[in-house]
Amino acid sequence: MGVISAIGNTVPENRAALKTGTCGMHPLKHLSSNFADKMPFGEVNISTEDLKKKLNAHEKGVTRTSLLALHALQEALKNSALTSVEIQSKDTALIGASTVGGMCLTDEMYKDANLHSGGSEYLSSYDFASVSLYLQHRYKINGIVNTINTACSSSANSVMYGARLIKHGLAKRAIVGGADSLAKFTINGFNSLQILSSDICKPFDEARKGLNLGEGAAFLVLEKEEDCAGKTIYAELIGYCNSNDAFHPSSLSEQGDGPFLSMLGALNQARLHPQAIGFINAHGTGTENNDAVESTAMLRLFNNEIPDFASTKSNTGHTLGASGAIEAVYSILNLQHQEVYGGLNFTNPISTTGLIPVQIYKQKEIHHVLSNSFGFGGNCSSLIFSKV
Repeated sequence: MGVISAIGNTVPENRAALKTGTCGMHPLKHLSSNFADKMPFGEVNISTEDLKKKLNAHEKGVTRTSLLALHALQEALKNSALTSVEIQSKDTALIGASTVGGMCLTDEMYKDANLHSGGSEYLSSYDFASVSLYLQHRYKINGIVNTINTACSSSANSVMYGARLIKHGLAKRAIVGGADSLAKFTINGFNSLQILSSDICKPFDEARKGLNLGEGAAFLVLEKEEDCAGKTIYAELIGYCNSNDAFHPSSLSEQGDGPFLSMLGALNQARLHPQAIGFINAHGTGTENNDAVESTAMLRLFNNEIPDFASTKSNTGHTLGASGAIEAVYSILNLQHQEVYGGLNFTNPISTTGLIPVQIYKQKEIHHVLSNSFGFGGNCSSLIFSKV
């Protein structure tokens, strides 16, 4: 596993911050925006230039999104002990995810699109697949390479897709994950939807005002159990499902059909009873619609016997296409260390559902963790990881 976020540049740093309830939201330092000091953001605390130096990434047209992805991928590959021969094998798939991709360079893209430039070095980076293509070129990956963009469920779907490639014999191993960086494009877009909070977000709180945008990246290496002899196995992916409630371009149905079906489908594939889930890493954005709907879906599925749950977006901000992979890493940390990380800033439950998330760090015996990622257009995905 490898991860970089507003609360840490490595897996151990992220875990330490989650244990202490660290909030990574601050005014912007590395991106120029009219909103830089008007609302909090989960910004990775490394400048783009410093990332380039650290990663020796001096190719023309490389974007911050690609740099964050490369940072997380380097940690994951080092952690996996894959050889260069294995990485470059046709049996190795790379499935990335992003919603912003190279569009993080909003000003350059505007100038190029409107012929205000002679064509910048970033022309080939605006495609959201440019991140995966950069990683493919950097590591000379010869297997299946793909990019998924299903809004905020993107990298959860990359995990699912990678697992299915292995299951159907199309890859022996899959490197899966996603990356997104902060950009004027998304800040202005989410602001126009009126779902950004001027305060640090309060997932599942009655007084929630909206989400905070963040940035980051995470990658995981998936392999079949029989191919893992002698390797450190952190967890097993035993269930996954994607559904769509097809209700609205940016909202989920009040009944929570999409979230309910994705959680139910993952449980059915894993052959687990709902009460086997020891913890839910909730999507929990802090928006009025999402938190009410996710709560309703959990009540439908768990028959009022809700497992411990919390959202880590009050730590990292909403990292969009990277969030599913980042929270997959966090879910695996729950299992690996038998611990739960409390959600921040909660005061009062939503009046219509009454659900109360875990609010402080605690150790707990956990066998199965459910991780939810719900995207615009009703694209909902749930992953279930199990202790080995």
